[in-house]
This record gives sequence, structure tokens and C-alpha cells, in this order.
Amino acid sequence: MIVSLTTTTERAESADGVRFERFLSWRGHAWISLLMRLYLGYIFLLACWHKILDPAGFAVDVATYQMLPLVTLNFIALVLPWAELFAAIMIIAGWRVKASALLIAGMMVMFMIGLGYALYLGLDTGCGCFASEGVEADPISWMTMARDAFWLALALYVLFLDRRPIGVDGFLARRAEAGA
Repeated sequence: MIVSLTTTTERAESADGVRFERFLSWRGHAWISLLMRLYLGYIFLLACWHKILDPAGFAVDVATYQMLPLVTLNFIALVLPWAELFAAIMIIAGWRVKASALLIAGMMVMFMIGLGYALYLGLDTGCGCFASEGVEADPISWMTMARDAFWLALALYVLFLDRRPIGVDGFLARRAEAGA
């Protein structure tokens, strides 16, 4: 006669691990992530458009946050919008999904730090996220911070739960599996 030495706790932990792994491998994440990716890509396309067309206006927007040294403003105003565009195209196409989601999450954290600092200082300025029209068009507030936190959560969902992305990455993975 064989006696099982596993305890009830060990069996419960094992069952929890199986449930968690089943949750992580659920195919529905790919479809939910696709919707999130398309939305995030659209948001970042909207956000980068005015910045690419008017880098001087965007530099002024960045300067109003009073966070960065003035010598870095032109570099930020020229590079950041193109990084947003690149991340948007990548996440929409489903190419390098993890990298693009990480890039978007990193930008969202950076933006939230800037917003938090501006709110801490009590600055009455515009966000500069979607237009360089000042405080009237897009004022910073705790709602702006909540909006950015929501977008950060979407990027993190894609980063951690989109294991089989629909798009270029998924196509390449299926092609590699078929060839192997």
C-alpha cells in the first residue's frame, strides 16, 4: 500500500499553480490584447502627430513642466515624437509586441512622473499630450494622471499576458512552428 505524503496545502498550491498557468495561457488574451494594442497605437499616433509637425511648440510644452534642463529640450522634442510613432506602428502591426508594449509602458511612467511633478508644483499648464494649445485645450489634472494610469495598465496587460500576439509576431511564430 502506497501512502500519499502530500498535504492538503501542497495540493491546493499545486491546483492554484495550474489555474494560474491556465489563466496565463488562455487564448482570449490575444484577442483582448489586440483591441488594447489597436487602441494604444491609435492614442500614440494621435499624440505624436502634432509633436512631429511642431517640435518647437512641443519643446515649449516640455519646458513648462520645469523638470528638464533647457539643453535637453530640443533633443526631447525631436526624438520623443518619433519614438511614439515607432511604438504605435509596432504595437498596431503586432511586431515586437513585448518591446513596443514595454516602450509604451516606459513612456507612460515617464509622462506620469512629469504630470505628478507638475501637479505637485501646482503648475497651471496644458498637458501637451495631443496639442500645443495650452491649458485651455488639455489641462493637467488628476484626471489626466488617471487616464495615463489606465493606458499604462493596458500596456502592462499586453506586455505580460499577450503570449501569442495576433499580427506579425504571431505570423512569424506560426511559420517557425510549421517549419520546425
